[in-house]
Amino acid sequence: MLLSRLCTGEEVHFYKKSIVLFFNGQRKVLSTGPQNGGLRENLTAVFNNDGTNGAGMAADLIAPTYQEHVILLARRLGLDPDTASGITTAAQMENVAIKSKSYKDLTVTAIVTGGVEVNGGRAGDPAAWDEFSEEALVQPGHGTINIILHINMDLSEGALVRSLVTCTEAKTAALQELMAPSRYSMGLATGSGTDGTIIVANADSPVRLENAGKHVKLGELIGITVKEALKEALFLQTGLSAELQHSVLRRLGRFGITDDLLFERYAEQAAASLNKAWFEERLEARLSQGTVLTQMSLIAHLLDQMFWGLISPSEAMAAADVQLAALGMGVVGGTGAEDTTAALHQILAAVVKGLVAMITADASVVGSGDGQGDEPDGRPVPETTVAITADPDADSIAVPPVPGAETRDEGPDDQL
Repeated sequence: MLLSRLCTGEEVHFYKKSIVLFFNGQRKVLSTGPQNGGLRENLTAVFNNDGTNGAGMAADLIAPTYQEHVILLARRLGLDPDTASGITTAAQMENVAIKSKSYKDLTVTAIVTGGVEVNGGRAGDPAAWDEFSEEALVQPGHGTINIILHINMDLSEGALVRSLVTCTEAKTAALQELMAPSRYSMGLATGSGTDGTIIVANADSPVRLENAGKHVKLGELIGITVKEALKEALFLQTGLSAELQHSVLRRLGRFGITDDLLFERYAEQAAASLNKAWFEERLEARLSQGTVLTQMSLIAHLLDQMFWGLISPSEAMAAADVQLAALGMGVVGGTGAEDTTAALHQILAAVVKGLVAMITADASVVGSGDGQGDEPDGRPVPETTVAITADPDADSIAVPPVPGAETRDEGPDDQL
């Protein structure tokens, strides 16, 4: 299937679970692929392959090594492995996003697939694999962002490498704008653990550009096309979007706060009367209020700044008090010690107590399980102000190294 014809006349095709860009002239290519990776000037095609046996299904290498696997894929696609470079992913090729932007005679096209819901990671997160001892440290998730970036003009070798830097910055910017979480730390994702990128420049063009940084038009177009294409690809693959992220639990999940944790803390109370179904319904109604989301988002950013060293733990706790008080949730409490871990647990404990109280206010009249006193369909959940103060001596929130997340299937990652 022909997906796109670029301004250079080159065609992008979809077949055999792959997207293939065929060249019609001399091209400079910078690839992260295992076969013909690095800088190449003798390639005739590049491709992106869905390495799964179906959405959510496992996949195996079809050769002893990843490089040999990609060589065999190239042959299956009718390509010469010596003049082709490919990258693989667990994302479905049907969810590709293709975006082009132009300025005068310059055109940049981004061809992107992606998924970060279970494999999002932040630069500097703990490694999943020790390549020296060949030992697995943690089990990584499945998901990859793959980008093929086509530029219709010639680039110097330095500009070609610089375009990879700008492309990567744009990818990270898109993830930051979506507040996509790392699944290996409490940070925001900067990519996935298995991302791949191929940059293609038109060596036949009479125009040769020497810079691809943010101060020049080429850099601007790279940034715009990659961000737009990546956001669309993530939405198509997993539904990740601004609308999906408009959720208290999506914002706080990377700190270990989930619906299960909130219900567990509620169920520990002697006066607990809601079953899980009623709890979930009230959670959805009350935590979808805009004021709650904005205040909790501010608390999440306070925690980020505390861990980045931009504010002290005591400053974070004091500022969190302000946000919680705005929701009638009392204060964090505690001593204001300068220990970040202690401050984290005290703030999260106050947040959990406040959210549970907000969700379950007036719970004595609903959710008995016998249908008596339950809220009738369509009845609005009442606005409720609650006063909750965190007990500094209470058990702290258990923040898992890999926060749980509700995801749509993406399949195995490209490392197989």
